[in-house]
Amino acid sequence: MNFPKELLYTKTHEFVKPDGNNAVLGITDYAQSQLGDIVFIELPDVGTKFTKGEKFAVVESVKAVEDIHTPVSGEVMEINDDLEANPNFVNEDPYSKGWLIKIKLDSPDELKKLLNLEQYKEFVD
Repeated sequence: MNFPKELLYTKTHEFVKPDGNNAVLGITDYAQSQLGDIVFIELPDVGTKFTKGEKFAVVESVKAVEDIHTPVSGEVMEINDDLEANPNFVNEDPYSKGWLIKIKLDSPDELKKLLNLEQYKEFVD
């Protein structure tokens, strides 16, 4: 499993890549491996605002349909349009080609409540 050190993680297997007052959100390598081949992803519209814990995406695989919840509050600044034609990018490379959304953080302090690499690895082991 691939878990980049610079990311933050949740116990529901989302990742957050902080970048100042913005962040990239997606699902972890562990999550995509559990889902199997991803065939469809429903993403929100740019400009949509979410509160921490709200569903922001739906990922459909050959095994299951899963709601993805935002680990931080904020406004969607960009979505990964490439996933419409290539949802398998999440399986191939969840952290680079397979990210889901970019969000402007409402409260960067929420990042402090997420798991670091060591905490996440311990959780999934």
